[in-house]
Amino acid sequence: QVQLVESGGGSVQAGDSLRLSCAASGRTFSSYGFGWFRQAPGKEREFVASISWNGLSTLYADSVRGRFTISRDNAKNTVYLHLTSLKPEDTAVYYCATGNDRYGSEWSSRYGYWGQGTQVTVSS
Repeated sequence: QVQLVESGGGSVQAGDSLRLSCAASGRTFSSYGFGWFRQAPGKEREFVASISWNGLSTLYADSVRGRFTISRDNAKNTVYLHLTSLKPEDTAVYYCATGNDRYGSEWSSRYGYWGQGTQVTVSS
């Protein structure tokens, strides 16, 4: 059974940084792509970033490109999302996801496994 556990969220000031982690278990971690999504109160869940099975291919939403960095450590079965220059509009619950795609995707429908989410709150 695939299990994803996010951590690293918190309450910060605008301009601060955070590193989110997603620890995966239940299958061969290094064979699959991962994605990060977020959902703010009253809004749809939106794509943030994705990474391929080998870490060589990444994709970002326009709203976070240049500020957020996705990475993975296949030896630790963990995917990271490094958030910098945080803005109040980045406030949301952040979710880690994986599926059967080796390259990850911006489409949430491509992911069959989701974590429980971690809250990020950015105040001005």
